Amino acid sequence: MKTFSQAQFLLAAGKPADLPPVGPPEVAFAGRSNVGKSSAINALLGRKGLARTSKTPGRTQTINFYELAEGVRLVDFPGYGYARVPKPMREQWKALVGAYLDSRDPTAVVVVMDARHPATDLDRQLLAWLGERRVLVLLSKADKLSRLEQKTTLLRLSSLSPHVRLFSSVTRQGVEESRDLLEAWLRASHTNKRPPVKGI
Repeated sequence: MKTFSQAQFLLAAGKPADLPPVGPPEVAFAGRSNVGKSSAINALLGRKGLARTSKTPGRTQTINFYELAEGVRLVDFPGYGYARVPKPMREQWKALVGAYLDSRDPTAVVVVMDARHPATDLDRQLLAWLGERRVLVLLSKADKLSRLEQKTTLLRLSSLSPHVRLFSSVTRQGVEESRDLLEAWLRASHTNKRPPVKGI
């Protein structure tokens, strides 16, 4: 299944009423503002500018839906945790993402963290909020760490999820491995089988 070989923008939801009807399998992406989430999405899709990147954290405040191959949707949550975003907007984020998670059960949620500053309190709160859902943690910008720092960071964060990957949209580290895991989860969801506990 070459799910990530083609993608096109579908719609942007700014409030719960804008969410599309539940239907195709979905892979959702979440992460703090400015951790490289859009760059990670573009790397996995093999596209340069489909998911828009911004140097201004907290700018995107909609859930963006993309249509992939095999009848799959990619769902891009707005970034969270940027201190300068007004409280009402942060509450809007919680209401919008909460409505999404309450209304559907995505095949997987990819949580992107900056490998240099991972597992903040907000990151851990999100993981707890996601509960028993399938979660892939991507440690983005891994190219900015030395080999030893990468190894140490990966070992330290292995308890966050059975699936934690070093990732770099610059060097392509972890791109194929992460894509293969997500496609395995999507295949498992099609056949109603549980995926392997540790990687593939």
